[in-house]
Amino acid sequence: MAAPSSTPALRVANLRKAYKDVVAVAGIDLDVRAGECFGLLGPNGAGKTTTIEICEGLTAPDSGDVEVLGLRWSSDAQKLRQRLGIQLQETQLSDKLTVFETLRLFRSFFERGPAPTDVLALVQLEEKRDARVSALSGGQKQRLALACALVGDPDLLFLDEPTTGLDPQARRQLWDLIEEFKKAGRTILLTTHYMDEAEQLCDTLAIMDHGKVIARGTPAELIASIGADHLVELSTATRGRAVDLDAMRRIAGVREVRGDDGLLTIHAAGLHQALPAVLDELHRQDITLTELSTHSATLEDVFVSLTGRHLRDE
Repeated sequence: MAAPSSTPALRVANLRKAYKDVVAVAGIDLDVRAGECFGLLGPNGAGKTTTIEICEGLTAPDSGDVEVLGLRWSSDAQKLRQRLGIQLQETQLSDKLTVFETLRLFRSFFERGPAPTDVLALVQLEEKRDARVSALSGGQKQRLALACALVGDPDLLFLDEPTTGLDPQARRQLWDLIEEFKKAGRTILLTTHYMDEAEQLCDTLAIMDHGKVIARGTPAELIASIGADHLVELSTATRGRAVDLDAMRRIAGVREVRGDDGLLTIHAAGLHQALPAVLDELHRQDITLTELSTHSATLEDVFVSLTGRHLRDE
C-alpha cells in the first residue's frame, strides 16, 4: 500500500454540472488530504453522486478543475485507472460467476495488487469463495464489491453510499473494514446520507445541499459550529395558542428555537440552567408539556440547523 503523500489526493475547484432540468453541482471546491477519510454528505439529490462520478472520470463536468492524485482525466486516464478503487452505489456483478472468479476477473484489470485470496480474507469472504454471486446476501455482495475496489491496491478509494440498504449488523461489518483501510494509510472519499456513519468514519467532511457545499470541517468542528451542547425536543398542547418563540430565545443558554405544530426544538448550551428556565417559561405562557427528550448535539442536528430539514427528507 502506498504511503501518504504531501500532494493532495483530490482537488476540486469551481466544479459545475447541469442536466436538462436540474443543476446537480453548482460550483463546489474540495480538497482531500492524502491518508484521510473524507466524507461527502447530503440528502438524495444533493449532488454527491454526480460529484464523485466526475472525480472518478465517469462523468464529464461542464466546467471547473479536477486533479486526482496530481493527475487529470484529460491526459492521464490510463494511469489514474490503475491507482483508483471504486465502489459504486449499485455494483452489478455477474450472478453466474463465483466469488473467487469475480475477484480474479477484477484483479486482471490491474498491473499490480494483492492476490485475490488475500483480498477475500480482508473482507471475510473466504468461506464464500466458491459460492455464486447470486447466492450471496446483501451484505456479502457489498463486501465483494468492496473487494473488487481493493484488488488493484488503490491509492485512492471511492465509496459511494456503500452501506445503503444494509441491515445494522452488515453496516457495522463494513464500517470495521473501512476503519482497517484507514489505519493502513489509504485515502478514502466516502459519500453517505447517514450522519452516524460520517461521524464514525470521517476525519473531514463536507455537507452538500442543492449542488453546493454548505459546511465543511471535522465532525467535532461542525457540531461545535451550532453553538449548542444539547438538543431539547418538547411536545406541547398549545390550547389553540402558539408558543412565544421569541421569549424562549431570550432565555440564557438557548441558542436556537424552532417550532412546528406543537413540537419545539431547542438548541441549548448549559442544559442544567437552560432547561429549568425553558420549563418555567412554558408554565408562564400556560403551555402544557406532553413529552420531553434531550440528546447531545450530532451531525444530524448540524444539517437541520443549516437547512431546516432532516438529512433523509426527500
